[in-house]
Amino acid sequence: MSKPKSIIILIADDDAEDRMLVKDALEESKLINNIKFVENGEELLDYLHNKGKFADKNQNPTPGLILLDLNMPKKDGREALKEIKEDPILKVIPVVVLTTSKAEEDILKTYNLGVSSFITKPVTFTALVKIMETLSKYWFEIVELPQAKDSNGRSY
Repeated sequence: MSKPKSIIILIADDDAEDRMLVKDALEESKLINNIKFVENGEELLDYLHNKGKFADKNQNPTPGLILLDLNMPKKDGREALKEIKEDPILKVIPVVVLTTSKAEEDILKTYNLGVSSFITKPVTFTALVKIMETLSKYWFEIVELPQAKDSNGRSY
């Protein structure tokens, strides 16, 4: 088994308590990755396109994985996912939906839009830690991710 890769995880979730719980669960699972947060779909796309307060590419590098809540203000996760997967550069970034929704319609729609995985947020912190351990082992130790490239095809 290869050594875990250090990859930026970008978490898009409007609920401050949920963001803290996911961050704590990732730390509890001994994840070494850098974690960044945005609070809605508009911020997510601004981050990915390095616009506005996310303009500094060194401070806001392209993530290797996006954890996406579906129900957010301004632009929800479904709309943001659609835009990410329609973008020729961003579409290679794996997106994992992490949401309270259990609706079959949400599951089907997000997979049709190109989501990599759909996970319903567990009720307990212990269960969330187990999910984050499994998620990090899968995405950072097992899976081979494509190298990020800019619009000119250069790796970064």
